[in-house]
Amino acid sequence: MSNINISLPESMKAFIEKQVAQGGYGSISEYLQELITQDQKRKMQEQIEELLIAGLESGEAIEVNDEWWQQKRTHLLNQMHQ
Repeated sequence: MSNINISLPESMKAFIEKQVAQGGYGSISEYLQELITQDQKRKMQEQIEELLIAGLESGEAIEVNDEWWQQKRTHLLNQMHQ
């Protein structure tokens, strides 16, 4: 694991220490890791939502069934062998 040093105002340090004590975290590092993990999840969710919206706005809807998937597999396999 890598180390990162950060500088914080005293008020933020006190806030973090309070959150660690009240939140049942073992350390400040554990608390910050949790915050970063939550932020990563939020950003991934935003990206998924953007992709879904782009898909909805991309044109006419098509029915995706077993036949469609088989045609897609066949097409991709043919491209790989060219």
